[in-house]
Amino acid sequence: MTSDLYEEDFFEWTRRNAELLRAGQLQQADIEHIAEEIEDMGKRDLRELKRHVRVLLIHLLKWQLQPRRRSRPCNDTIVSQRIEIEGILEQSPSLRPEIDAHLAGKYKDAVRLAVIETGLRPGRFPGECPFTVEQILDPEFLP
Repeated sequence: MTSDLYEEDFFEWTRRNAELLRAGQLQQADIEHIAEEIEDMGKRDLRELKRHVRVLLIHLLKWQLQPRRRSRPCNDTIVSQRIEIEGILEQSPSLRPEIDAHLAGKYKDAVRLAVIETGLRPGRFPGECPFTVEQILDPEFLP
């Protein structure tokens, strides 16, 4: 039974269930675990999006608050994070509103990490995210 394979050999479970689905044999497919895995895929994409937004925010803050320490690697990180975010949003446009929904939390995380990376006091950082979602995603925007 394919549900037993889920715990024993995940790779084989995916292969067999894909075959069953393609053949239209839904009765034999492990529908419950398939549904769970599909939900997890969406959660994974959301986690990736939030991670890239957090890293992007860290570097935008560093760029804004440390103008004398601006560097090509920092700019490269800003560009690469935007490219990653753009790729995720191209594949799953419905994730775009999630950026705004999670911005405050990701900003707080970014500040905590930026304090460590920069050595600046937490009070030097704005209390709320100083960037709009449009600015964060804009390939031309640098604070």
